[in-house]
Amino acid sequence: MCGIVGVVGTQEAAPRLLEALRRLEYRGYDSAGIATLVDGHIERRRAEGKLNNLATVLDREPLDGTTGIGHTRWATHGAPTERNAHPHGTARVSVVHNGIIENHAELRAELEAGGAVFETETDTETFARLLDRNLAEGMEPEAAFAAALRRVHGAFALAAVFAGHPRKLLAARQGAPLAVGFGEGEMFIGSDALALAPLTRRIAYLNEGDWTVLTDTGAQFFDAADRPAERPVRVTAFSGAVVGKGNYRHFMEKELHEHPIAIGDTLQQYIDAGTRVVGRPPLPFDPATLPRLTLSACGSAFLVAQVARYWMEALARLPTDCDVASELRYRDPPLTPGGAAMLISQSGETADNLAALAMLRAGGQSTVSLVNVPESSMARQSDAALLTVAGPEISVASTKAFTAQLSVMACLAINFARARGTIDEAEEARLTAALLEVPEHAARLMERGGEIESVAAEVAGARDVLYLARGSLFPIAMEGALKLKELSYIHAEGYAAGEMKHGPIALIDPSVPVIALCPSGPLFEKTASNLQEAAARGGRIIAFTDAAGAPALRRFAERVVELPTVDPFVAPILHAIPVQMLAYHVAVLKGTDVDQPRNLAKAVTVE
Repeated sequence: MCGIVGVVGTQEAAPRLLEALRRLEYRGYDSAGIATLVDGHIERRRAEGKLNNLATVLDREPLDGTTGIGHTRWATHGAPTERNAHPHGTARVSVVHNGIIENHAELRAELEAGGAVFETETDTETFARLLDRNLAEGMEPEAAFAAALRRVHGAFALAAVFAGHPRKLLAARQGAPLAVGFGEGEMFIGSDALALAPLTRRIAYLNEGDWTVLTDTGAQFFDAADRPAERPVRVTAFSGAVVGKGNYRHFMEKELHEHPIAIGDTLQQYIDAGTRVVGRPPLPFDPATLPRLTLSACGSAFLVAQVARYWMEALARLPTDCDVASELRYRDPPLTPGGAAMLISQSGETADNLAALAMLRAGGQSTVSLVNVPESSMARQSDAALLTVAGPEISVASTKAFTAQLSVMACLAINFARARGTIDEAEEARLTAALLEVPEHAARLMERGGEIESVAAEVAGARDVLYLARGSLFPIAMEGALKLKELSYIHAEGYAAGEMKHGPIALIDPSVPVIALCPSGPLFEKTASNLQEAAARGGRIIAFTDAAGAPALRRFAERVVELPTVDPFVAPILHAIPVQMLAYHVAVLKGTDVDQPRNLAKAVTVE
């Protein structure tokens, strides 16, 4: 993920910004830049590649000024070039940005019609041009910034400096984290407190939808409705392992809140939001003629593979096998000549995945790895590697990496379907539009934490829990059960709802919560019928649905949690979030070690 830093200081800004950016290198990036205010006007330096390249530029062309912003960019919209590197802006304003502006194409067309001339391919420049237009119309920076925020949609963090205002910096967040640091006569902004640790120990965090005005005398906070707000300031430790949690109790809680930005950044790597076209990733095979696809993974990533099997077969009409990596190599299946295999992993270092990869390569399959670590063993040993843009995931239980993986597989399913002629251009545009709306829906879900926590109180005392769903949501039911087992040590199982009468219904009594994923759509009535059968036997139904499905389920469910209404195609991505949140809150109530559950490791590097 991109990294943002900013300072309104008493010392030269550029060296401090560069050092803060180095502390954000773990996020991954392919270009970097800094802008400062020099004698009231904006100057910037940018470079493609590593921060050492930017440092070389700064040595050659130093930047003066004590107020500035800096950025490390992972290219998501526009190539990783110096031209597309942040900061972006005009003579009046300079902006850095983490995330996506979903409606940038529409705004760009509007601004170009008004005479704006864009210099880059990025969505970020749209916000800068909006700000510039507002400033040109006579608005002060605060009014211009608030007005521009009201025009953009998506999941993002933003920071801006303004010509003629050498002691002012404005920033905002929606679905992406942002920390404010308090110094002595100076202020700081950063994507997380890790970047700010050498500068200050006094940190406040922007809430969802907040924006702030930093000056050398302090910070003013405003909520999403532009009302003045108070945000608590806390003293942090200097350890990166501690400050990296922000104001969250656990890394998992922080990473749950990073779903919107992880999904958004990942989607922007594969979709052109303006044309609604999924780009053709670098693959060692032609999807149009591929006879068979094998998917393999471990743990939660295997459940991603199972969802992807539904998508690939239903949408692209591509025969697809799905195997747990630890079983695939020993099952020794016959491999289709000319076939391909994809292996899915967060770390790219899991031993079972690597063994399955070697077996598949030896069997003549083209191999692709989907990983979150570009230099991982899986990435290096595959014919091609596709990346999620989830950033580091510290908690053992996978959260944002899971939805980022789903996002990539959804993009591939659309791309393969288009290549194979099973969908037309209009359907591709409709499906990609639905995908691009997910980060904003995910951000809205973060505001429902209290409701999910209240459901957790009803689950925490159970000894057994059943999760039910149908279709592509069935693997998400298994993900919910897996997370509950991992974190709270409660026995839980995920079943296809139609299978309940073939055994699991014997377990149902008033002590067994039945958690159902049941949005409106083609399978709603059949799933609801299965749930009524469970309710008739004393089952405590807790249903996750949408506005259309809620009235019918409320007739017999003990609890109904209403989620945003989305296209059935993207429902697995969105429904993964509340079941993960539920498992988290149950674990907190039970007092277990949320980030490091017993007997588990982040990457299983032995068989």
